[in-house]
Amino acid sequence: MTRPPENNAAPPPGAGVPPLPAVPPQPLPHPLPHPLPQQRSAGGTPAVSPPSPPSTPSPPSTRRRTAFAEGVDRLRAAAVTEPGRLRIIGALLAVLVLAFGAVTAWQMNERSAAADDVLTRSQPLSSAAADIYRSLADANTAASSGFLAGGQETKASRDRYEKGVRAAAEGLVKAAADSDAESPAATTITRLNRLLPEYKGLIERARTYNRQGYPVGGAYLRYANEKMQKEMLPAAEDLYTRENRRLSDDYADAEPYPWAAIALGVLALAALGWAQHRDYRRTNRVLNHGLVTATATATIVLLWLVVGHTVARSNLNDSYDHGVRSLNALHEARIASLKARGDENLTLVARGAETRKVGGETLDAYDLDFEKNMDTLGKGLAEARRLADDRTGEKPVAAASADMTEWKKRHAAAREQDENGNYRQALDLVIGGRGATVECFDGVDASLAVALAHEKDEFERAAGDGLDAMGLLPEGAAALVVLGAAGALLGIGRRLSEYR
Repeated sequence: MTRPPENNAAPPPGAGVPPLPAVPPQPLPHPLPHPLPQQRSAGGTPAVSPPSPPSTPSPPSTRRRTAFAEGVDRLRAAAVTEPGRLRIIGALLAVLVLAFGAVTAWQMNERSAAADDVLTRSQPLSSAAADIYRSLADANTAASSGFLAGGQETKASRDRYEKGVRAAAEGLVKAAADSDAESPAATTITRLNRLLPEYKGLIERARTYNRQGYPVGGAYLRYANEKMQKEMLPAAEDLYTRENRRLSDDYADAEPYPWAAIALGVLALAALGWAQHRDYRRTNRVLNHGLVTATATATIVLLWLVVGHTVARSNLNDSYDHGVRSLNALHEARIASLKARGDENLTLVARGAETRKVGGETLDAYDLDFEKNMDTLGKGLAEARRLADDRTGEKPVAAASADMTEWKKRHAAAREQDENGNYRQALDLVIGGRGATVECFDGVDASLAVALAHEKDEFERAAGDGLDAMGLLPEGAAALVVLGAAGALLGIGRRLSEYR
């Protein structure tokens, strides 16, 4: 058996391997801008690196457009066509009519709320503050009248004092409930609530010593009167002034014309008229029912707004001129009469203990205050008579003026008796029965009470009419403009249907 020769030697290189065919050099697809760097092979022959594939140009960067810009483009594109123009006109008309109704409802709602505050909040609080002032002055006057009667203080004067103090306390409770906790009015009310028990304590001490016949009772009464005149009544007057200022602010909010709503109403009517004229020119149709409906509702709202607010404003002005101003004059007159009565009584209580120098002459201080308060009373009655707009309101004021004139005469007679040393006769002319000044004071007070009740009714009637003139206007305007906006859209939609 023949074996192949055992030979572990590797065949020579290239033996038994067919040679690779030669590849001719290939031309470059594009000329190279720069010569490629030459690399040398291991044998030292320069070798050429294969060219890198051409780079693909990147697409140009695009900026993303905003939705607003795209909307403007669409709107611009739509505006060049008649259907697009109609859609824009319809949308603008609807927005304008709705804006007119919204502003009308907003402004008239504010004015209606202010008018309601005038009727139900501000003026009642102003009158309540005036009643607090009057009740304090009335209690002080009744206390001095009872003191003059000595140990035989009448039940009528005692009851009048208690009624005045009770009315003042109740008024302070109501005013505290209606005022803000941190407001200046609340601070004034707190102060009066603190001073009222102090005043009552002084009056009771004066009564106690007076019944026992001690002269110190008069000193306590003068001290109580000083606390009333210099602390309590100024605080009550400050409260009255603040409430009156709030009343004036509510009038200022209720009376101005709603110019913004009126201007929008005129603009809406002008736009609706232009739209109908444009429709007529393009279609030769006289009426567009939807636009006519929108025009009619906008006209109704505008007329209702102007007429209603004018009537309300007139009534509110009347309620202020012949209601609030009359009430203020009557309140001041009544308070002046009460203070004058208290000064007249204290003239006899002090008996010259309190004096002032006027032009080098020494005069009784309480008698000087009496004259000053009587002058204030006369001015208040004259103003109230001038403001009275009917016989019912004028009659009690005239009666009060007549009683005031008689009061001055009797007071002069009483002062003459007192200066001549006839104290008992002077006392009878002040607190006695028939022919005394107390009759005149009671007549003035009763007549002013009647006049106040009448003017209060006049105020409530006029202010109520003003509030009623604005009633339902915000709600009615809102409902009508919704109907008008719908009519405008339907009218334009009817025209658009012709292009489909």
